[in-house]
Amino acid sequence: MASTADFKNGLCLVMNNDIYSIVEFQHVKPGKGAAFVRTKLKGLQSGKTLDKTFNAGEKVETARVEKRPHQYLYQDDLGYNFMDSNTFEQISIQENLIERPELLKEGQMVDILIHDETETPLSVELPPFVELMITYTEPGIKGDTATNALKPATLETGATVMVPLFVEQDIMIKVDTRDGSYSERVK
Repeated sequence: MASTADFKNGLCLVMNNDIYSIVEFQHVKPGKGAAFVRTKLKGLQSGKTLDKTFNAGEKVETARVEKRPHQYLYQDDLGYNFMDSNTFEQISIQENLIERPELLKEGQMVDILIHDETETPLSVELPPFVELMITYTEPGIKGDTATNALKPATLETGATVMVPLFVEQDIMIKVDTRDGSYSERVK
């Protein structure tokens, strides 16, 4: 059990027969009345996002979860296959448990959230940024625009991201995995 004072981003709670992870929270003390905590929760099994308000000091049940490092191997008709870096066991995970599967590259390290009691995978967390090669993009024409314009670029994984006009084909770029956007060129 945990109190609302123990809330932090990433804490996992058990509610409504699902495990929810706290995406964001805000402690509110209005001028009149009791304090409360506004939270945005993401269901790890259902994938749903919900807003919930807790009274300050309210007790909630926490889920015991563990982050384990895994290496992405390949994709087949069963799902995405990962290997545990410590035990070398392989597990297959469905696409709906991965936030941005189009940014996965073979050999890439990820963290898999695993429920301690049932040993079931809950979600796959990619690193904040991944470095990928651009396989195709249209050449940018100088003087084509007045402000920062973007063009589509296809990456080695098949994903498409919008990049600035100066970015050419066969260049490594850094992509933000939280929103799937271009971050910078890799030197």
